[in-house]
Amino acid sequence: MGSDAMSPKITVELLRQLRQVMKNSKYLKEPIQAYIVPSGDAHQSEYIAPCDCRREFISGFNGSAGTAIVTEQHAALWTDGRYFLQASQQMDNNWTLMKMGLKETPSQEDWLISVLPDNSRVGVDPWIIAADQWKNMSQALASAGHALVAVEDNLIDAVWEDRPPRPSTPLIALGLKFTGLTWQDKVTALRAKMAERKISWFIVTALDETAWLFNLRGSDIEYNPVFFAYSIIGLNTIRLFVDQKRLADPVIREHLQLDSPGRPELSVQTAPYELVHTELLATCAALGPKEKVWICDKASCALTQTIPKIHRSPIPYTPLCLSKAVKNATEIQGMKNAHIKDAVALCELFAWMEKEIPKGTVTEISAADKAEEFRSQQKDFVGLSFPTISSVGPNAAIIHYRPLPETNRTLSLNEIYLIDSGAQYMDGTTDVTRTMHFGTPTDYEKECYTYVLKGQIAVCAAIFPNGTKGHLLDSFARAALWDAGLDYLHGTGHGVGCFLNVHEGPCGISYKTFADEPLEAGMIVSDEPGYYEDGSFGIRLENLVLVVPAKPKYNFRNRGSLTFETITLVPIQTKVMDTGLLTQKERDWVNEYHRECREITGTELERQGRKEALDWLMRETQPI
Repeated sequence: MGSDAMSPKITVELLRQLRQVMKNSKYLKEPIQAYIVPSGDAHQSEYIAPCDCRREFISGFNGSAGTAIVTEQHAALWTDGRYFLQASQQMDNNWTLMKMGLKETPSQEDWLISVLPDNSRVGVDPWIIAADQWKNMSQALASAGHALVAVEDNLIDAVWEDRPPRPSTPLIALGLKFTGLTWQDKVTALRAKMAERKISWFIVTALDETAWLFNLRGSDIEYNPVFFAYSIIGLNTIRLFVDQKRLADPVIREHLQLDSPGRPELSVQTAPYELVHTELLATCAALGPKEKVWICDKASCALTQTIPKIHRSPIPYTPLCLSKAVKNATEIQGMKNAHIKDAVALCELFAWMEKEIPKGTVTEISAADKAEEFRSQQKDFVGLSFPTISSVGPNAAIIHYRPLPETNRTLSLNEIYLIDSGAQYMDGTTDVTRTMHFGTPTDYEKECYTYVLKGQIAVCAAIFPNGTKGHLLDSFARAALWDAGLDYLHGTGHGVGCFLNVHEGPCGISYKTFADEPLEAGMIVSDEPGYYEDGSFGIRLENLVLVVPAKPKYNFRNRGSLTFETITLVPIQTKVMDTGLLTQKERDWVNEYHRECREITGTELERQGRKEALDWLMRETQPI
């Protein structure tokens, strides 16, 4: 194996132990024939704490999405196109990689049905499988004579010797200058929505929803400023389940008014994190016959099934998810400020790289570290918003690549470099991708880059009626690539939180027609088409855009229209554009964008006295 390959995790012994436990009466009433290991935590978080990385522990694969299933004879892992390459490198030959999205790949249910003996029992931890997934899996297995069973003790934990403890980091209270609304206002608005739908209780399970509701942040999960908590909101009650140690801080007590509760319906009752199940049981036992409880259908099966069916009102997206997605004026201003700081840091990075790459000393890792160093000099910097994707040449073709010592390549003047990175600032979250060439790109690289740019502009400049869902815009991003017979295997955009998770529902721009909500003014999404040539290069251009009202010539049936305003202000390298492939309108867009970069980012670079970066910016933003 060359130094460029990752060495897979050897799982022979772990799988043997897990199969022992699957038959062990200490953990199970009767043996199970298969065990499912989803990749999430009890809150269905995308990024998870080390203590919840069970699927990585058993399989070796550490991408953000995937499900492992172990039977008495087989071990298989399902993941999507972003991770085919990575998963095949990280897993040993005890594992079969199931490439989701390919016609020949069986679903988890179909595969289980094909390999299991009759009347098998398939186990899963009910705390980490979402209620909707449980329902689908359970029905499919039952129709073939098998049973899906809840295994309360997690079996991976039984074989994981030095499993890290659950983190409990200090909480940060955010003031009005960052949030624009007090938590009391947010609770009141939420209750108005509950009352309108005749809902008595609402169970908040997503970590970012509790953080947003209470204007609190933490650092329990790397890159996501959230903390482990549940909340239960009633029409007159507020309950927050969180490790009690964190509530000793007087600033947090004052913020939540724990010692001087005002009106009883706005006083927060706190309880330990682990007690949510007991409390929910008690709450449900006291429900009147007609009372309803809201819970997201992505919440864990364990919590969802605690609520008796007649009282349960599952929803695909919670009212908090929707309120959080539509940023208020304070949050929008904060996000814009964060993007100006971010642009300053990236201009510094690229100016530095231009100088250093010819010396042959810049690697993927050192470039990523330098980007973090420049960002950390900006005001209210908290940390990165995801692991930096810093990739050159063939590594750039790995969509979610993350440089490691064993794959680390040196940047040169003859390969494309792709950096996708972002930061958490107190006032907002950033996510930006630029693809650069520090030497002379080939004609083919320029051609592909220009198709990607055309797609990015097409989305950003799109004008669409109110009520349009993001997936309708996905093909705008692909049209130029499709014309040439090219494509990319990932979505075009995701929602972004405000000093919260960098990937946020309920909206996105994707070829998958999942139940996304229509785009609304105030939402912030990414616009990031790409093109990847395995073994050779990768291209992606990503800006964050704010949904704003548009005023087209006509207003069909008074529907109103929307468009996007770009809030990322980092130059897009013109050297890699084949300007002959751009229309006049597209050239105008590039020039106007670069004028704004000069005006806004340039002014800030000047104010911070960062002269080299300013010179670089002026050179890179000359009109085409």
